[in-house]
Amino acid sequence: MTKDQLRAELERQAQRFTNVYGGEITTYAAEREPERKPWRKKPTVLDQVFKQELQKLEQEKQSSCESAVTEQA
Repeated sequence: MTKDQLRAELERQAQRFTNVYGGEITTYAAEREPERKPWRKKPTVLDQVFKQELQKLEQEKQSSCESAVTEQA
């Protein structure tokens, strides 16, 4: 059964319901699909500590490089 055939069948059933049984049909608009946000991993305590250690190492490396440059000059 195609979509058009299904629509026609539903329309026929709705007309029959209103004509034969005297019922009311209320149709509702479809709800919008919720917008999905991209999944993000929340950093754990270990992730935060690891990031801090990397920053410390980078700072030590920069300070050692700067001290080596000033000694050569």
